[in-house]
Amino acid sequence: MLESSVLFSLRLSFQVAVVATFLIIVTGIPVAYFLAQRNFKGKELLDMIFTLPLVLPPTVTGYYLIVIFGRNGFIGKTIYNLTGWTIMFTWHAAVLASFVIALPFMIKTSRAAIESVDKNLINASYTLGHSEFETAVRVILPLARKGIMAGAVLSFARALGEFGATLMMAGNIPGKTNTMPIAIYSFASSGEWSQANYLVILLTFMSGIFLYLANRYSKRTF
Repeated sequence: MLESSVLFSLRLSFQVAVVATFLIIVTGIPVAYFLAQRNFKGKELLDMIFTLPLVLPPTVTGYYLIVIFGRNGFIGKTIYNLTGWTIMFTWHAAVLASFVIALPFMIKTSRAAIESVDKNLINASYTLGHSEFETAVRVILPLARKGIMAGAVLSFARALGEFGATLMMAGNIPGKTNTMPIAIYSFASSGEWSQANYLVILLTFMSGIFLYLANRYSKRTF
């Protein structure tokens, strides 16, 4: 039987990853489409801003999130003054951290996939009288679906294994915010190597199986 603490960390990690991935898909596809289909001054600067969490240490990203969304942060202070609620040290903070850290995977892969769609097909859709929205939904996004799916899978896997920013935002509160990566850190720090080994193997296996199933599905979509 799995210990209740391990089961909680497993459930919480999936909960955080699923919610974060949903938000990433909803946000990442429009951003990727905008970057791929529009030319404007500062375009690559905007892309750089969205990509920064991919190259920055997670603790640096977590620090920025605290500055912005913490109780005394630019946005967090306003929310606290209006509602008396702060996102810090809640599972919502883990979702926010995972969302910010994993979003670049969605934007990068989706943008590349959208940019690779044959421009002749897009122009043909416009010639037939379809609007930009109809063209995007019926032509561009379906043809870019492999890249979009890859971005979603990578984002989910990254959200599932997020540690640094999550630890800074949500903390390590047993039974409340200790996701699997944080639980692994706690077990290793306290010398409970058997529990740590179990979670490491479990997390590695789950990440691998999700990637395998996603690749199998991607191949069947063509």
